[in-house]
Amino acid sequence: MDNQAPIKLPKTSESDHLKRIRHTTSHVMAMAVQKLFPKAQVTIGPWTETGFYYDFDVPEPFTDKDLKDIKKEMVKIINKKLPVIREQVSREEAEKRIKAINEPYKLEILAGIQEPITLYHLGDAWWDLCAGPHLDNTSELDPKAIELETVAGAYWRGDENKAQLQRIYGTAWENPQQLAEYKRRKQEALKRDHRKLGKELGLFIFSDSVGPGLPLWTPKGTLIRSLLEDFLKKEQLKRGYLPVVTPHIARVDLFKISGHWQKYKEDMFPMMADDEESAGKEIGFVLKPMNCPFHIQIYKSDLRSYRELPMRLAEFGTVYRYEQSGELGGLTRVRGFTVDDSHLFVTPEQLDKEFLSVVDLILTVFKSLQLKNFKARLSFRDPESDKYIGSDEAWEKAESAIRKAVQTLGMDYFEAPGEAAFYGPKLDFIFQDALEREWQLGTVQVDYNLPERFELEYVAEDGNRKRPVMIHRAPFGSLERLIGILIEEYAGDFPLWLAPVQIRLLPVSDTQLDYAKEVTAKMQLLGIRAETDTSGERLGKMIRNAETEKIPVMAVVGAKEMESNSLSIRTRATGDLGVISVEEVVAKLENAIQNHGNF
Repeated sequence: MDNQAPIKLPKTSESDHLKRIRHTTSHVMAMAVQKLFPKAQVTIGPWTETGFYYDFDVPEPFTDKDLKDIKKEMVKIINKKLPVIREQVSREEAEKRIKAINEPYKLEILAGIQEPITLYHLGDAWWDLCAGPHLDNTSELDPKAIELETVAGAYWRGDENKAQLQRIYGTAWENPQQLAEYKRRKQEALKRDHRKLGKELGLFIFSDSVGPGLPLWTPKGTLIRSLLEDFLKKEQLKRGYLPVVTPHIARVDLFKISGHWQKYKEDMFPMMADDEESAGKEIGFVLKPMNCPFHIQIYKSDLRSYRELPMRLAEFGTVYRYEQSGELGGLTRVRGFTVDDSHLFVTPEQLDKEFLSVVDLILTVFKSLQLKNFKARLSFRDPESDKYIGSDEAWEKAESAIRKAVQTLGMDYFEAPGEAAFYGPKLDFIFQDALEREWQLGTVQVDYNLPERFELEYVAEDGNRKRPVMIHRAPFGSLERLIGILIEEYAGDFPLWLAPVQIRLLPVSDTQLDYAKEVTAKMQLLGIRAETDTSGERLGKMIRNAETEKIPVMAVVGAKEMESNSLSIRTRATGDLGVISVEEVVAKLENAIQNHGNF
């Protein structure tokens, strides 16, 4: 029996040693590229959480054979045991050296670097602008723990109007065992890829005629969306949420008041104006990137009393973001998506209690979805950045409220300066999936700024008018991203309550077909998603098909089962359960579905 402990794969941000390995490996790769392709110009080469990449301007795209040749050259460089030397220089000296080797991209990079300016040399043969850190010598790298993975196109500075570059992605680890585990997880990720499984299971499609980042949901996928919506709507109604519906577009002025137009414009679809004059005056309509300004208008449509608060407005609202085409990825990064959005308008005295109640709702959602491995990220503002709106006092109050809530709940949390929304701090739930990848799901935000910008009021108990506080929250985050993540987490094997087809009856022969259809009809009347395999295939093929389609419960119907009004049950969760009466099967199905459990 293999009792070997599982291999941990630290992220680059968690390991200074791994950061040095990956910084140094990226430089070794760039040196190898320029040795083999003298016309190649280097641009940037940062680490990622699982490796590194470098962007190059080259006359011809790299091929798979080129990657193999580059790797061989890297091994030669590593074996030369070159010292890695840090040199601090003046801006003038850096500029002089860059011009001497005719590297225009480096000049542009230099212009954006603050002192101190440092160069890192590999021996006396190659250097680049870099802040480090690096290993002391290339001999500290293990060539067997390094792999060049893929080549992709990338625009300089991410701007599609600028030069098209070639990006080489690579990975580097402390030892070959870590690399092997990384490759194993990559293979498993390919098997679980929601784009692949979504197509195989018939859940959604993308169409070039519609456009990138705009998923089309098939009947089965729509059923899963509806189940998730219905589940959350029921939970919200229990907790006093009020459903609302708002339009997909609005006047630009609405988003000027909220600050989205000033702070978020580049991520919004272009304005729709009647004519050039209107466009010049910014008079027109835009697709909404957020639902909050709409909910604010509903709140503001009447003067509210403290007796009406908290007011909890909820909507499954579809929003639109103009993501760059290179950043789109299946369901997890799209241009149109539906947020399980809600905005709570509360008095300052109600804030702590309501915030805790929202967190309780999110935890209930995660439990029902069988998502267990998550932590809380306190997404606060970066005091040095100018992307935020509102006063320091408002931000400090909001951040304090979030920190107090997670401490009260005893949650595992960490603070992340710079991750806040432009109008307020957030509590984000970061979920770690079966492959130890991290995804952001639910979010809660405390907001003192939008009530101020929209001049929201309520009549307090003393008769004076006061500002409410807003809580923005979305337990799912978005239906698209959630379903994409769930497909990968479950490997397409949805829990019984979420499965598009919950039970499939498999008649051994045509003699049992009518009986199977009768039982199926009875189950359907009770709300169980049942179907009969009418293909006429042999039983073994029907079972394999049901397994491939990941049907949670299969019921074989033969002569004995028909005679005894029973079914021979086989489940994906627990295997063969033997012959069970139809009545008991129905009762067990209803109980499992209602309690979000297995059969």
